[in-house]
Amino acid sequence: MIDLRLLREDPDRVRASQRARGEDVALVDSLLSADERRRSSGVRFDELRAEQKALGKLIPKASGDEKAELLKKASQLAADVKAADAERDAAAAETQELLVQLGNLVHPDVPVGGEEDFVTLETHGTIRDFGAEGFEPKDHLELGQILGAIDVERGAKVSGSRFYFLTGVGALLELALVNAAIAQATAAGFTPMLTPALVRPQSMAGTGFLGQAAQDVYHLDKDDLYLVGTSEVPLAAYHMDEIIDADRLPLRYAGFSPCFRREAGSHGKDTRGIFRVHQFDKVEMFSYVAPEDSQAEHQRLLDWEKQWLNSLELPYRVIDVASGDLGSSASRKFDCEAWIPTQGKYRELTSTSDCTEFQSRRLSIRVREGKQVKPLATLNGTLCAVPRTIVAILENHQQADGSVRVPEVLRPYLGGREVLEPVAT
Repeated sequence: MIDLRLLREDPDRVRASQRARGEDVALVDSLLSADERRRSSGVRFDELRAEQKALGKLIPKASGDEKAELLKKASQLAADVKAADAERDAAAAETQELLVQLGNLVHPDVPVGGEEDFVTLETHGTIRDFGAEGFEPKDHLELGQILGAIDVERGAKVSGSRFYFLTGVGALLELALVNAAIAQATAAGFTPMLTPALVRPQSMAGTGFLGQAAQDVYHLDKDDLYLVGTSEVPLAAYHMDEIIDADRLPLRYAGFSPCFRREAGSHGKDTRGIFRVHQFDKVEMFSYVAPEDSQAEHQRLLDWEKQWLNSLELPYRVIDVASGDLGSSASRKFDCEAWIPTQGKYRELTSTSDCTEFQSRRLSIRVREGKQVKPLATLNGTLCAVPRTIVAILENHQQADGSVRVPEVLRPYLGGREVLEPVAT
């Protein structure tokens, strides 16, 4: 959530942020009104309580009619205090309810608009000309079947649409990717983490995934637990309700977990293969830093993502995501999109978001610097979302005979094999 003091001091900035997100600007004025009622009713309660205490000291000293009058007044004051207390609680509850509906403040450099209004910042690698090489590229599913690596038919039989099995070299390729990604993250100073896949409501809500993204979240009603769509959630909640000494920052974690997404808003999109699925594994980077360091850390996370994609020898571009496509927690987001030959376009492979103090305020995570205690900044960045990375590797490194060249960075994790060969059918 944002800082209420900032809202009071510069409401136009918050209105502009809401407008850029394409969200309800009137929410800002409703929140300002509720906050004013919260503060004024708090003052009223404090004044009445002070009067009540002062009166309480006079009553024992009074007698006769004076005491009777004071007791009558005390009775009325007690009712007024109770009413003021209820009014204060109601205003505080309304303020909180409205506050959690408000998205993070959009960074001023973010391009304004919807999903297609991003700005391309960089382009890396060379897109292969398969025509010049003399063959038509196969898509990842056909290649996966030729290699004995992907089985979506049995995935659908066992679990339904958008589920799959990785088999043979497909399973080995996932393990190679995860090990290589964790090795890179560990070398960069991240602490490797295996995180829970089920979290409590306060963890999911605190990270910001029960707002816009709620339709894509799996909820276990019987247990009141949520399946995570990313290890960002347990990594953000890891230090919930804690105060961290400033000299411990930055804290950087690399979480590996299964991820579960309903993909409720994507009916009919990417239904072939394993590009958009309900369950997948991912290595996620997560940072806790001082608020003034968040922009520099955001660039570092992007650089680590670029290092990863460069090591996989994939052509990709970096985009500055537009304001209407940020998600409620992010102030700014960069995506790395890999070229997918059979689609003839770039598709998201990694994403990194600067969430500033938004999540830490919701999760009550603070930093202590001397005598000052204040919210810190949190950031996240995908290092390797496995299925999409497999899609990009198979399609970009395929050869005419259906084999696939293995990027050098993965070879030590695949027993030194340089090529994935078709299996006999």
